[in-house]
Amino acid sequence: MLVDSHTHLDLLDLRPAGGSLAAVMEQAREAGVGHMLCVAVNLRRLPRMLEIVRAWPGVSATAGLHPNDRREPEPDEEALLAAARDPAVVAVGETGLDYYRCEGDLEWQRERFRRHIRVARALGLPLVIHSREAAADTLRILAEEGASEVGGVMHCFADDWETARRALDLGFHVSFSGIVTFRNAEALREVARRVPLDRMLVETDAPYLAPVPMRGKPNFPAYVRHTAEHIAALRGEPFERVAEATTANFFACFPRAAAHRAAA
Repeated sequence: MLVDSHTHLDLLDLRPAGGSLAAVMEQAREAGVGHMLCVAVNLRRLPRMLEIVRAWPGVSATAGLHPNDRREPEPDEEALLAAARDPAVVAVGETGLDYYRCEGDLEWQRERFRRHIRVARALGLPLVIHSREAAADTLRILAEEGASEVGGVMHCFADDWETARRALDLGFHVSFSGIVTFRNAEALREVARRVPLDRMLVETDAPYLAPVPMRGKPNFPAYVRHTAEHIAALRGEPFERVAEATTANFFACFPRAAAHRAAA
């Protein structure tokens, strides 16, 4: 079994997959994907995500506001707490810092990030971290806010080994997306070789970042298998071992998801 540890089911264009979420789920099942984490980009879409979770036992959700999004109302801690208290929510995020798409004074982004960490700590929930061209500040704020108390995952990791090592030291897992299969990603492949297998996750970030051989097409949860197979080959490990380990790691990182799975 595989877990897609980061997907956006509510954002998929369903037409290439047969026009229905049921077709997406069947495609994933055939690829060996038994669970998915549907990650929030804002609170406005959370009700739709929770509908998906309640309709499909193999899906969990998060609650948070993406670091890039300035169009949505800025939630205070009470709003975030209320959203994340839903039993179907297993983590806070995605949250973090993105210095690639945002310019100028980004203190608002750093304060939003700190607010999400405080909520995660208050609820004892792990964090889903987005970090792009902001590794130093991301790690600094995680440390300053005590995020190691709850841990979580560095989603769609694309930084160097030193950044990965420091994130691991803070108690975070490292998740690899289809980027690791891209031709120009040799430095990232070296990180994938070095991250301990018991601290690694795999993801699609669907509908974005489809892995080779699907690159350039819409991404779907089923394609996480390509990423896991690529990592297994990089490490000289059997695919089954990587699949088993990343699945166990996911449920260890997200205990509410494990409880939801057991109750299903």
